[in-house]
Amino acid sequence: MTQEAHVTQGPLTTEAGAPVADNQNSETAGVGGPVLVQDQLLLEKLAHFNRERIPERVVHARGAGAYGTFTVTADVTKYTRAAFLSEVGKETEVFLRFSTVAGNLGAADAVRDPRGFAVKFYTEEGNYDLVGNNTPVFFIRDAIKFPDFIHTQKRDPYTGSQEADNVFDFWGLSPESTHQVTWLFGDRGIPASYRHMDGFGSHTYQWNNEAGEAFWVKYHFKTDQGIKNLTAEEAEVLAGKDPDSHQRDLREAIERGEFPSWTVSVQIMPVAEAATYRFNPFDLTKVWPHADYPLIEFGKLELNRNPENIFAEVEQSIFSPAHFVPGIGPSPDKMLQGRLFAYGDAHRYRVGINADHLPVNRPHATEARTHSRDGHLYDGRHKGAKNYEPNSFGGPFQTDRALWQPVALNGVTGETVTPVHAEDNDFVQAGNLYRLMTEDEKERLVNNLANAISGVTRDDIAERAINNFRQADEDFGKRLEAAVQALRG
Repeated sequence: MTQEAHVTQGPLTTEAGAPVADNQNSETAGVGGPVLVQDQLLLEKLAHFNRERIPERVVHARGAGAYGTFTVTADVTKYTRAAFLSEVGKETEVFLRFSTVAGNLGAADAVRDPRGFAVKFYTEEGNYDLVGNNTPVFFIRDAIKFPDFIHTQKRDPYTGSQEADNVFDFWGLSPESTHQVTWLFGDRGIPASYRHMDGFGSHTYQWNNEAGEAFWVKYHFKTDQGIKNLTAEEAEVLAGKDPDSHQRDLREAIERGEFPSWTVSVQIMPVAEAATYRFNPFDLTKVWPHADYPLIEFGKLELNRNPENIFAEVEQSIFSPAHFVPGIGPSPDKMLQGRLFAYGDAHRYRVGINADHLPVNRPHATEARTHSRDGHLYDGRHKGAKNYEPNSFGGPFQTDRALWQPVALNGVTGETVTPVHAEDNDFVQAGNLYRLMTEDEKERLVNNLANAISGVTRDDIAERAINNFRQADEDFGKRLEAAVQALRG
């Protein structure tokens, strides 16, 4: 039977066979509002996606981690009431996991791929997880497209290999990816080590202070070791000689006492400015230019202790953007809204319902007090305590104070496109990034992209992919087209 015989024609449906009206936009409470739980297509896709691989992570499977300390270096109490940020000099234990995105557990480190940059702060108010990457933007702006995107980066179900056709077909049909793809195929697409790259929270988050004032923020972790990258040629050699290069470098640096560190800063936007800002501040494919919202330094993160067991502490570590503490909360960013569900769901499936009880995951500076019981890995910690609330036996009780401030909404429910602001389009920031590059950087970017696109077998897919970069910058597209044509003969 040929491959074509397995292709099913007709409308896209849910797993139950119901036709799908919109597979591009998740349902929100009004235009720009939070995503609704009633969007069962979104939940079905994310839940199914989380269960496609066992037992390793579906994404970010290949990783390394270390413990360390976060120290507050500037007063930010006028912006947030988070206790771990309450005074200059205050220290908080952290665990940071680095990772590649697309490769499996046995993949090489020195590859062209975004790097995960996930930080767990063991605060006295509970664990706060900041789950980011080494890039300030991402390929898509709506979580409903995430399973489809990752399917293009993973092995094709028919060939068993990653296919350039799939990769560039999706990117070409999803022009919002142009900015991130420009980052990925530029010099920073292959960091020389985990120590020599920046980290970003990427999403927009909310900070709120004791007075109830709210602010939108973006996190930046600037490496104190300096940025170092590998060329495509250098990475190809290193990946073959030492697949564990980045994990080995991190471990050995800490063993030598060369503790890597990052300067931590934040961009802060008053809530009132979001509606009229020139770019949609909740669009994950966009950055906030520093000229508009400059970096405000507030901390130092240092890694100074290696894990004693990789499986117990790195592979079984879990991070969820839904792990907030008082004074910090989510934004209407549609990718973040989807991840608030997807990460926790993935951990409950992959590690187990009691994954938070494991030493690397449980709170270190306070105690978790819940009414959850039983399930895989349950350790009987609650003993004879009642497992419901409210109760008359001195059990845990609610505080009546929300962790974050409410967000004003308007409009009606429905599958809505992310709101477009005055200077929003899918190409403007990719073009700006290209024009910031030196001539040598542009040449390497074009060559890296051309080598990848030349592997595409269909002319229409290649042409559409090139056209996205042409719309970002005419010179960018012209040079890329010529380079691809030269490689394809």
